[in-house]
Amino acid sequence: MNIKLRFATFITCFVATILLASSISIFLLYRNNKIEDHYMRLKARSNTLLGEYRSLKLDSAAMGQTRPYTVSLNMLQMYLLKSPSDIIFKENDSIKFKISDSLLNSIKKTKEIRFRDGEHECLGIYVPDIHVYIISGAVDKTGLRKLTYLLYILLGVFISGVIISSVLSFIMVGKALKPLIKLSQQMQLTTTANMSEKVDEGMGKNELEQIAKNFNAMLDRLNQSFERQKSFVQHASHELRTPLTKMLSQTESALNRNLSNSEYKELLLSLQDDQIELIELTNSLLVLSQFEKINTNADFPNVRIDELLYESLSESKRFFSDIDIEINFHNTPECEEELLVKGNEVLLKSAFRNLIKNAYLYSDNKTVHISIETQPKIIVITFVNTGSILSEEEKEKMYIPFFRGNNAMTSKGFGLGLSIVNKIADIHNAKLNYTAFETNTNKFAISFYL
Repeated sequence: MNIKLRFATFITCFVATILLASSISIFLLYRNNKIEDHYMRLKARSNTLLGEYRSLKLDSAAMGQTRPYTVSLNMLQMYLLKSPSDIIFKENDSIKFKISDSLLNSIKKTKEIRFRDGEHECLGIYVPDIHVYIISGAVDKTGLRKLTYLLYILLGVFISGVIISSVLSFIMVGKALKPLIKLSQQMQLTTTANMSEKVDEGMGKNELEQIAKNFNAMLDRLNQSFERQKSFVQHASHELRTPLTKMLSQTESALNRNLSNSEYKELLLSLQDDQIELIELTNSLLVLSQFEKINTNADFPNVRIDELLYESLSESKRFFSDIDIEINFHNTPECEEELLVKGNEVLLKSAFRNLIKNAYLYSDNKTVHISIETQPKIIVITFVNTGSILSEEEKEKMYIPFFRGNNAMTSKGFGLGLSIVNKIADIHNAKLNYTAFETNTNKFAISFYL
């Protein structure tokens, strides 16, 4: 069952339920009103008979001769009696009630009861001051005929209402779902080869237009993701090809020549450098590929940010023996908690090492100035060096993988360091900012929000 038929069926069932409940309520209310009206007429006739009895006393022959009939009752049968064997007056001898002592006892006990005798709906009344019973009964043919007629009317209204509601609901649902069907058709035109195909958003006011707007936004995000992956693969392939090609050419050259021991050693050292470069590139690519799996720092433990920074400094000095690092606290923390952040030790040390390496490689004097500043609910760590600054255009691209500025042309690297640091900052809900000063000074500041 498609959604159009499902909605139409649901609406039809809903309308049918309301019609059925309304019809049953009307029928029951009318039937109860008919019954009450019938017993009111019986009671009125009984009161008339009682009045005659009080005025005429024991002259039963005169009863019924002077009584005006103000209400009509079909097949009326009426008794005025003191006991089953002592009947004072009865009307319509052709019909006889089954009057028993138990019936009279029930009437005497409650003063008034209603009961049925065959087709007759009967009323029994006990008058205690004169110790008489009045039992009357009639067949309400007019009421039954009207009730049957009403039943046919309600049944016709119910069936007609269900048919009309099913047709109208199917038409209305079709019109209501028309924009959704159109949206579905437009979505089918969107493929990985045509991510720019957008659906019509309209005015963006109703729910379907909001869905179209969100779908277009999702397409933009997917398109950006595909473009990043495409660019990443292209750059990664290019960067990997360079050391591999260099290694292959050196190997082929060595195979075509007879080299001395010193030349073989020199060749192996060169291959070792290329292999280290290749391993470093592969590790960086692996780190970048795994960042998509980590999107929150909620489960990270508390770590001392200054201790991780000092460990990163020690590791960096082993790689860069001539590096000069100056570290200081901008203000003295009052307690240890001011230096605690929720983070992953390995990722944070990787970010610090990359910032130190970046400041060292692009520094004129191989000096890196590091400062730790603690503020309420924030820790800021800055890395400052003196060297060529980035242009405004380069600032916008500095976090793109494999991008390298003009100041990096004379230095080895892959353009992945700042991309990794920026992703690590995002994972830790931190902010990485770059500031360039006119005095050829570069400052990277990473802010951790507590």
